[in-house]
Amino acid sequence: MPPRKRPLLPVSSRRRVKADEDFFPFNLLPVECQLHVLSFLSEVDKCNSALVCASWSCLVRSGKLWRVADFSRRGVFHLGQEGLLVSNREFERWKAWVHHYTHHLISRGASLLTLKASFDLGDQCNRWGELLSQLLENVHCRDLSHLDLNWTFTLLEPLDLRVHTSSSSHQDSITKMDQVTNFQILLGKLAQSCPRITKMRLHFDWSETSVSLITQFQHLRVLELKYFWVFKGVNPGTLQTLTKSLPNLKSLTLHVLVPLRNLGVSYTLESLSLEFLDVSPSRGLVFSCLNLPALRELRAKKIVRGITLDRRTRLRIQSRWPCLYQVLREGTPKLQALNNERLLPNWKEQSYRELTSILQQSCYCLQHLDSWLW
Repeated sequence: MPPRKRPLLPVSSRRRVKADEDFFPFNLLPVECQLHVLSFLSEVDKCNSALVCASWSCLVRSGKLWRVADFSRRGVFHLGQEGLLVSNREFERWKAWVHHYTHHLISRGASLLTLKASFDLGDQCNRWGELLSQLLENVHCRDLSHLDLNWTFTLLEPLDLRVHTSSSSHQDSITKMDQVTNFQILLGKLAQSCPRITKMRLHFDWSETSVSLITQFQHLRVLELKYFWVFKGVNPGTLQTLTKSLPNLKSLTLHVLVPLRNLGVSYTLESLSLEFLDVSPSRGLVFSCLNLPALRELRAKKIVRGITLDRRTRLRIQSRWPCLYQVLREGTPKLQALNNERLLPNWKEQSYRELTSILQQSCYCLQHLDSWLW
């Protein structure tokens, strides 16, 4: 039996049905509301949504929808690894994606709030620093507030089987110098283009030039500085200058590795605004003075250095350092928590067993470090 044909509707009825199909409540929302809804989509979904209709295509072109530049989303990010060696073909494919992604953000007129990247700025072949500079120069980044930058290595590296004939240590020194130079160039551009950054996480070389550049970010509230090179020490004066020069800094995390040749060096920290300080990732970082009147929480951890000293040498070094308990009593009047443990209200007047246990884990003085092994 042949299928029954659908009766043909009058022209007026067909027009009415067509109008009903074209009607979509989303299009009646204010443009700002539509952009807010679309902002929850992934970048791929945003691009796909541009194919729905002309009005959505126009919305997706708005720079307000492109707030994040995240170059760490592919490859090793999903694998949970860093610095992964891949085939040359895979590396070239990833490199093409990086350049395409950069062009995509520029063509959309991105208005960035967040920038995340991990590129070896000492790479003279791929010139990642120039790529990031190009991005900053061609998008709206005046309101950039969050910077997460690792400039010491690239997430994906091509598998290079060539044998280097030059000295490894000499080559490392050249690479480090190139990295620092290009990092300072990029940091200078960021200071000019993105002065409103409030949260920054990056590796740091602790040179006077870099410290001077980073103190230009006067809106910084959260700062995490990771170590750059194990052989690179931190001058006590530069650390003090950094914290004193950031008037709005609330949270500071330091990854400082004090070289063995600098054993005995101690540091002073001053800040009128700092409320949270985490130096637990550091090694050999000892404070002789803290002037942190607003500090509420401190995290510190004593890490064994793995070297054996004779008693005379050890005592000579340790005698230079005051007890952390005394330093905290004199310089942190509002301290409420130490190593995630709530302090008793009278901790400054009298020590107690739990506090002593915490100090054993974090203080380098004679009383709290009775070991020949550092």
